[in-house]
Amino acid sequence: MNHAVKGFLAAGIAAGIKKNGQMDLGLLVSERPAVAAGMFTNNRVTAACVRLDRERLAASGTCRAIIVNSGNANCCTGDAGMNDAIAMAKAPAGDLGIDEEEVLVASTGVIGQKLPVEKVEAAVPALTRMLSPEDGLAGFARAIMTTDTVPKVVTRKGEIGGISYTITGIAKGAGMIRPDMATMLCFAATDIGIGRDDLRRIVAEANEKSFNRITIDGDTSTNDTLLVLANGMSGAKVRTDDDKITFSETLEAVLVALAKMCVRDGEGATKLVEISVVNAASHADARRIADTVANSNLVKTAFFGQDANWGRIFAAMGRAGVDFDPERVDLYFGDVLLVENGQYVGRGAENAATEVLKQPEFSVRIDLKAGVAEEIAWTCDFSVEYVKINADYRS
Repeated sequence: MNHAVKGFLAAGIAAGIKKNGQMDLGLLVSERPAVAAGMFTNNRVTAACVRLDRERLAASGTCRAIIVNSGNANCCTGDAGMNDAIAMAKAPAGDLGIDEEEVLVASTGVIGQKLPVEKVEAAVPALTRMLSPEDGLAGFARAIMTTDTVPKVVTRKGEIGGISYTITGIAKGAGMIRPDMATMLCFAATDIGIGRDDLRRIVAEANEKSFNRITIDGDTSTNDTLLVLANGMSGAKVRTDDDKITFSETLEAVLVALAKMCVRDGEGATKLVEISVVNAASHADARRIADTVANSNLVKTAFFGQDANWGRIFAAMGRAGVDFDPERVDLYFGDVLLVENGQYVGRGAENAATEVLKQPEFSVRIDLKAGVAEEIAWTCDFSVEYVKINADYRS
């Protein structure tokens, strides 16, 4: 599929930040100023790039370029780290002929180590010469990866007023994932025209229905960043309430697809699992139960072992801080009813449920029979490989 977005160029290169010599520096550029909206980690420990981007978005709400490095988080690095983030933003500005304040920065990798910004500066001239609309996006996607096994790129097209527009989203993330804002790193480029306030609201809403619904290991990163740029170069423009709904649905589709790709590619993961809580008394109740089950290590290890251990799910539900009647709950693995009104259905149902758990993707549905509210979370299993990856991450 062609991922190109009108007026956007990108590239990726190996700058020598990673020890293994893989690509580790990416650049995304809009040919003209783009309206920008961002969401960032709520972790109290924040990387220099997060603080810099917050400042720049608050000041202008526009952006011309995003430069991203992998292999080093530039977090817990003090004043020197902030100076390095500023220098990193400045590096492509001269070659691109733009103001350095129009450049946003993102970093991902090991926390607490000084960013080798001199390697970034040395690589930027070659990086800017490599900028291209289609191949460049593929290179950018690979350059921002850390423990990801595959690049994550999603494109959707829409139409407003008879004019088509494109959204392409690129994400990285396979570990340290339990978003409390957006997640990991995600960048979306669109050629639609939209106002700053509308873009901010739509990005926040789409994020809440996508990245804020996933978990891999229950940890929120210090560097989580979601940035969306809209340069208006397609000629399509968001004007009416219907236009806003149309664009919102398209962006949400991109972010949901990327979010699920991240969970599917979770460190050591072998399964993508949708936790669905239905007929809850409120959306808040449904959300709390879905999140608690999705983040339970015991539930996740049972998924890995293909063990339909429904007692672990009930135990997680019971500590979610939600008032519900356990003796009314039905529990399904896929379409298999394993628990009805809080009681085990029997060995035949468990055998069928075990077959569901052998699939690479399946759902767990929890029916509270307490109302009409529904919520979803996406999670993965916990495997031995997850421990190995994170035990060796810095070496």
